[in-house]
Amino acid sequence: MKKILYLHGFASSGASGTVELLRREFWERRRADKAAVLAPDLPVDPAVALPMLKDLSARERPDLVIGTSMGAMYAQQLRGFPRVCVNPAFRMSSLYSVLSVGRHKWLNRRRDGAVDFQITKEIVGHFREMEEHQFDGLTDEDRPLCHGLFGDADETLDGSGRAMFERLYPGQAHVYPGGHRMNADVVNGTLIPFIICRRLL
Repeated sequence: MKKILYLHGFASSGASGTVELLRREFWERRRADKAAVLAPDLPVDPAVALPMLKDLSARERPDLVIGTSMGAMYAQQLRGFPRVCVNPAFRMSSLYSVLSVGRHKWLNRRRDGAVDFQITKEIVGHFREMEEHQFDGLTDEDRPLCHGLFGDADETLDGSGRAMFERLYPGQAHVYPGGHRMNADVVNGTLIPFIICRRLL
């Protein structure tokens, strides 16, 4: 059976609406290319999250990795797997309106039942350290495996992520009508057709 590994954005969880839509399409509706959707709750600290994801992908061997925003930043680093990075937040540490020190509420239900979480200066520092090395080990063989989807009305990112992606993955960036956050229209009208059209599963 095929597997999709979905990586959510900041303050979200594996129980997001995007995950439900992907499961409905690739688990319930499709027969020939049926795929299970794995959607872990990501730890807040990248020093914990990235090693966990590398271990998980090595064990599960997903046929496709999909990440949104912060999750897309992690997905890009899972070398060797086909990946779709939606509005990747490559510079989380400089998104002060998002990654601010203090307590934050989770946007979606978490498996551990937590309702809020703490961002510390140390965690922001871990993001900064990881960002400096997130493109290490990128090879010409891996470049065709990574696709970027970028909303043309992204209200969170300033376009620098798309420019960076286009430089590192020439010809692999694609623009769609929409903002930063995935909604049902974007999932059903852009993401799922992109996966099917590109035969990524």
